[in-house]
Amino acid sequence: MARFVSRRLLWTIPTLFVITFLVFIAIRIGTDPVQSYLRINPRASKAKIQQYKDKNGLNGSMVSQYFSWLHHFVTFNWGRSIKGNRPVWPELKAAMANTLVLGLLATAIGLVIGLAIGILSAMRPRSVFDEGATTAAFVGISIPPYVSAILLQLFFAITLTRWLGLSKPVLPTSGIYPPGHKGFDPVLRAKYLILPITVVAIQIIAVYSRYMRASLLEVKNSDYLRTARAKGISEKRILVRHALRNALIPIVTVAAIDIGAIIGGLIITERIFQNKGMGDFFLTAYTNGDFPQLMPWMVFVVLGVILANLLADVLYAVLDPRIRLD
Repeated sequence: MARFVSRRLLWTIPTLFVITFLVFIAIRIGTDPVQSYLRINPRASKAKIQQYKDKNGLNGSMVSQYFSWLHHFVTFNWGRSIKGNRPVWPELKAAMANTLVLGLLATAIGLVIGLAIGILSAMRPRSVFDEGATTAAFVGISIPPYVSAILLQLFFAITLTRWLGLSKPVLPTSGIYPPGHKGFDPVLRAKYLILPITVVAIQIIAVYSRYMRASLLEVKNSDYLRTARAKGISEKRILVRHALRNALIPIVTVAAIDIGAIIGGLIITERIFQNKGMGDFFLTAYTNGDFPQLMPWMVFVVLGVILANLLADVLYAVLDPRIRLD
């Protein structure tokens, strides 16, 4: 397995090279960094414009511009944003941290609850619990995140506040901390995460409860499990040691891809709840045509997806010893 992982990690380098080149060309075709700079600095002199082009490697052909950007990137010379003239890395690092906290917590909660519901549904198909879980899952999948986010904001900010006769909402509906707050407060941070985590977890629970139910039902009806039952092995042992292990293999595929996509940001949820994560970072940078911010964002998104797929391959071998990674 170590050999397989090493080989895949080595392949990450040319993969990143090809993808970042294509992304660079797409961004340069879709946005003009010089025009974006002029929109924000309309009185910039020719000398200032040339200085900006030199700093960001925007001279010559697109191919030469890419290699200039690549040199700056690998030497950690990521430049400064067009709007605000701030260093790119501190804002990107903060955005990545906020997205990972929100995304990983919501994913962990959603997976645990969703898989548990799927297992219970598969163990009692067509029961009252199964019918209720199936209906709830369809409702959860059908409601877009922006709808559930707005409904939760309205309920906690207005409706529940009026019912309880309070002067402020029970739960904060936007932001990471109150205005003016400084330092790290885990209790306050957790309070601000409750609603966005709920919005993301609703979708995850709905999707993975259905995946788990379908996968486990298929495995339960397989020939080798019928043979195990015929030998007198208890249903609990069959479920824990055989059925679940194999039923989780297709779940790992989808989960790894979803977790890899988290690094790109939960764009809708982050924008509605003003959670300054990778999704909000991308929207702001794209709106401003902020080329120095867009390219590092793209690199981390691509790297996250590649590593997540590598993790999925490794987990295959852990869950099924028959799968050998050579």
